[in-house]
Amino acid sequence: MEDRSKIENCSCVVIHEDVVTKVKDYIPEDETLHDLADLFKVFGDSTRIKILCALFQAEMCVCDIAALLGMTQSAISHQLRVLKQARLVKYRKDGKVVYYSLDDDHVKGIFNQGLIHINEK
Repeated sequence: MEDRSKIENCSCVVIHEDVVTKVKDYIPEDETLHDLADLFKVFGDSTRIKILCALFQAEMCVCDIAALLGMTQSAISHQLRVLKQARLVKYRKDGKVVYYSLDDDHVKGIFNQGLIHINEK
């Protein structure tokens, strides 16, 4: 089994200017990288991951999500607020009931790519 924690260091001191120059053009602006890091931080909470998994299956209200996960409505509302701010979920009102769903298909794609990556052997 490969030891993934070991880092190999380059022993040369030559900077490959052509490679550095070429790659530099493809690195996004700092603000974009900051926004991307913030997006991935949202995925760093198992409760939010569970909520997203539930919303993959059906549009749900806070009460239903709370019952499903065995948590308080307040705790679920807090996590939904974080997911909404990250544009991962959206909501619609039907009378007094507010239903949450995935914001778009990209959310499921990001999630599925993560699952594929962690399940690789």
